[in-house]
Amino acid sequence: MKQTGEMIYLVDDDSRVREALSEHLTSLGMEVVTFGSAAEYLDYSRSDAAACLILDLQLPDISGLDLQQQLATEPSPQIIFISGHGDIPSSVRAMKAGAIEFLTKPVDEEALIAAVQAAVARDRKLRQSHAELAELQESFSLLTPRERQVLSLVVGGLLNKQAAAVLGIAEVTLQLHRSQIMQKMEADSFADLVRMAERLGIRHPGKKA
Repeated sequence: MKQTGEMIYLVDDDSRVREALSEHLTSLGMEVVTFGSAAEYLDYSRSDAAACLILDLQLPDISGLDLQQQLATEPSPQIIFISGHGDIPSSVRAMKAGAIEFLTKPVDEEALIAAVQAAVARDRKLRQSHAELAELQESFSLLTPRERQVLSLVVGGLLNKQAAAVLGIAEVTLQLHRSQIMQKMEADSFADLVRMAERLGIRHPGKKA
């Protein structure tokens, strides 16, 4: 049902709802941590693992929508809203802000499980993407200023001879820089290097974004 270390966070001010949902999710092998307010959740030190946040729309301190907006400024789990007082404007706002699902109470258990699985899967994918980008950025930091110039020119479509002319260096020198770039970026091919550059937002100086 889940991969080791993945977490389910549940924020609801109704202790009966917290207990019922927590027991059901736990029975399916999920690790659940519950909170009675937004403040309790924000004060909790979350693990660095794929997760999802089941969030009640009405909380005693701030609304679930306000908490969603606050969490949007930082890395946070994917959100599933639950509410006994849901309305169309609230559900639309939640979904537009990136919520996985908006469920009404009493919560349909099958719908909740499906939403949890989708939320954790998306969070896992986003974490992997962020980790890969961080590795690319670390590799890019190893390049010298000249190598970064060469990278920008060659991935922008210039031939070695053309890029060398732009930089005022010999073609053989540019080829050496290009070889060093491939090695430092751990690119298996030039096509691979182009994809890396796209992920990093690197463009030919003369090209518009």
